[in-house]
Amino acid sequence: MTKIIGAVNAVVWGMPALILILGVGLFLSIRTGFAQLTLFPKALRRLFSLLREEKKTDGSVSSFQALCTALAATVGTGNLVGVAGAICIGGPGAIFWMWVCGVLGMVTKYAEAVLAVRYRVWEGSGWAGGPMYIISQGMGKRYGWLAWLYSLFGVFAAFGVGNATQINAVITGINGVLTRFGGTASLKLDFIMGIALAIFVGLMLSGGASRIGAAAECLVPFASAAYLLLCIGVLVLRADAVPAAFRMILRGAFDPRAVTGGMLGSAFRALRVGCARGVFTNEAGMGTASIAHASAQTEHPAQQGLMGIIEVFLDTIVICTLTALAILCSGVKIPYGVDAGAELTTGAFAAVYGDWVCVVIAAALCCFAIATVLGWGLYGARCAQFLLGSKGWTWFALLQTTTVVIGSVMNTGLVWSLAETVNGLMAIPNLIALAYLSPELKRLTQEYKEKSGDKTASGGNYADFHQRKPLRALSHAEVSPAGCRSQENG
Repeated sequence: MTKIIGAVNAVVWGMPALILILGVGLFLSIRTGFAQLTLFPKALRRLFSLLREEKKTDGSVSSFQALCTALAATVGTGNLVGVAGAICIGGPGAIFWMWVCGVLGMVTKYAEAVLAVRYRVWEGSGWAGGPMYIISQGMGKRYGWLAWLYSLFGVFAAFGVGNATQINAVITGINGVLTRFGGTASLKLDFIMGIALAIFVGLMLSGGASRIGAAAECLVPFASAAYLLLCIGVLVLRADAVPAAFRMILRGAFDPRAVTGGMLGSAFRALRVGCARGVFTNEAGMGTASIAHASAQTEHPAQQGLMGIIEVFLDTIVICTLTALAILCSGVKIPYGVDAGAELTTGAFAAVYGDWVCVVIAAALCCFAIATVLGWGLYGARCAQFLLGSKGWTWFALLQTTTVVIGSVMNTGLVWSLAETVNGLMAIPNLIALAYLSPELKRLTQEYKEKSGDKTASGGNYADFHQRKPLRALSHAEVSPAGCRSQENG
């Protein structure tokens, strides 16, 4: 079974899929006039304005909370462990291609957030949106089955990569710290921790998108700031090695053999690994983050799209880069050809700070993993709600809470592989929708550029958008594979 799933993953996450993801990113860049670059200054100003003040209305979350929820599901083990693996398997040059993937991913996330707000629906207690609503509201009846398929994939992925594997990482991290200080790990203790985590996750999910956003607003900035301070500390203490690290990244992108001492000699491998890990860590193209962005209070779809740009920038360009530099500057020996993962990252920090830093790294991993469970909890609940109506959220919350307990005591190797497969399949319907609706994306981008000026925090003249009546949530019969039909009432 493991070999079969591995073979499927090689296709789902292989070069054809990566070419599709990056190709759509390049296509959207051209269609929007490279919005990830032209709107980046506005995005930064918007972020800083949200840090100072943010007002929230009933039925929505703040733009900053939506950003934190999206970051909660993307910033995590991929940034700490995935980057180390990319360097080991693809060489330092893989980081260069991760940057390229990140730049294209910025416009993909921008498009996802813009269209999610454009085609979101009001469901009584708040806004709901995401790829399934983008497809069902923005496309025609011929493509309605894609919305149903995306939601089905989303529910299964939320149980796996968004829950069981993350909870298992939390338990493993806590047990590692416990063992290091002379304690003893046990199945009973794992079960108790699983119950405690299940209660916490259940309370967050029962509070809906607003409670999840509030929790993410606390967890993500705290964990990210602590981890970034550790990375910056390494660069300060090893400042003389920083220029050489950048040279290794740039030269290794095109000539890995010269950097790895002949251990890795394929520039194509550096490109493939860098792109694959880049997509894995920022999830650009999968559409999941748009579910969080759709709930945000915003004056214009493109205004929330700015947070999509910031999301990938912080995840890939900032956090992944600092992780890579910390590893390359630490002086720790890199086992090229072996996916060292967490061992390399932890070893790099320990080489600079000492063994005590392992506790901090474990704590950061735990915070990121719990935040990921909450973020994916929202995604899975929205997908279940789309498939089953209002009762879908309740049933999903109950099953998700149960999965937390199961994930705390099980070996999640097979679950992780299955979840990766479903995760990759989610990208196909989403990318089709982004390409199909690129004319509307282009129109909204131009409208925002023309009317916003420098007023990125508030005050833009967006009367055309606000005068549109809210889209109606389609019934279960209308979104099922047999009953999908075109619906556009905005």
